Amino acid sequence: METNQLVWPKQPPKNIIVRMPNWIGDVVMATPVLSDLRAKFKNAKITVMCQSNVAAILKSDPNIDKVYSYVKPNGWIHRAVHLDVVDQLKRGKYDLGILLTNSFSSTWWFFLGQVQNRIGYRGKFRDFLLKRAVPIPKDIEKQHLVITYKMLLQPLGIPLSNTLPKLYVVNEETLSAIHLLENLGINLKTNTIIGINPGAAYGSAKCWLPERFKVLNKRLLEDPNVYLIYFGDQAGTSLVDEICQGMDKRVINLAGKTTIRGLMALIQKCSVFLTNDSGPMHIASALGTKLVALFGSTSDVKTGPFGNNKIIHKHVECSPCYKRVCPIDFRCMTKISVEEVFQEIQKLLLNTN
Repeated sequence: METNQLVWPKQPPKNIIVRMPNWIGDVVMATPVLSDLRAKFKNAKITVMCQSNVAAILKSDPNIDKVYSYVKPNGWIHRAVHLDVVDQLKRGKYDLGILLTNSFSSTWWFFLGQVQNRIGYRGKFRDFLLKRAVPIPKDIEKQHLVITYKMLLQPLGIPLSNTLPKLYVVNEETLSAIHLLENLGINLKTNTIIGINPGAAYGSAKCWLPERFKVLNKRLLEDPNVYLIYFGDQAGTSLVDEICQGMDKRVINLAGKTTIRGLMALIQKCSVFLTNDSGPMHIASALGTKLVALFGSTSDVKTGPFGNNKIIHKHVECSPCYKRVCPIDFRCMTKISVEEVFQEIQKLLLNTN
């Protein structure tokens, strides 16, 4: 019987563990798996396992019962046998394990941790460790990663759903964001907030040019009711500092000054969010914030914001190249003009008001 026709295992699982991806954006794109599992197995306990740097993303998700986070070990020997993780898995006594990561080490941990009914994609020399080694989709390069994650649920009798990525911000976090914005001089009733994320963790090839953000700032600030809030992680503070230097006080630099949960709450209060292909892009999309996403070296087909968002991607002959730094003339990003980005933001603002 074909894998996608098989309802497996025979008994409904009672204790499920899902190994989540390692990047913020990938974690967000994997959240439909959690809601689809909950819809299928309403009485099961669902635990998510992830690295500690992304664990906060999943806080308050009603589809999960527990978040088990761990610190990524250094060195291949420690990754091969992470005794703390293995012991934790053994104590969990999980009767179903779903691996959204494709690494050998994560599968090996599930095996050593005695997780039953382990399911994941084939490859990386780990097929023998899986109870269900699912074939890599033939069209994997032409389909969204959200779909690729969902396809791992088909052996469980869960068909491909229309479930969108979704994140959850609690009331206390929203109130904290409102308080911060008011302290920054923003009137939430009359001012328009445009969030901007000019960086990307993978490398500069994913980033629109800093000087164009500067020019865009001036265009957007022609409206006296507009405030621009720049976001970024610690590694991106120098980039944001450069862009915001000498700008009007309505350009606010919060790079390196927010937690992940704080970032989520603030993005949710933005009228529009402008970003490169990045984790915050997926956060904004999953929170329902109107979004303009700039793509160059990566594929919006595979990892674009999932849903109805505006994507600007020039699809030049060398894109997507997936390089960290452009080795030639950066044509994929230089072809995106300030005027085009400005007009797309204005269209979304008109639809918001």
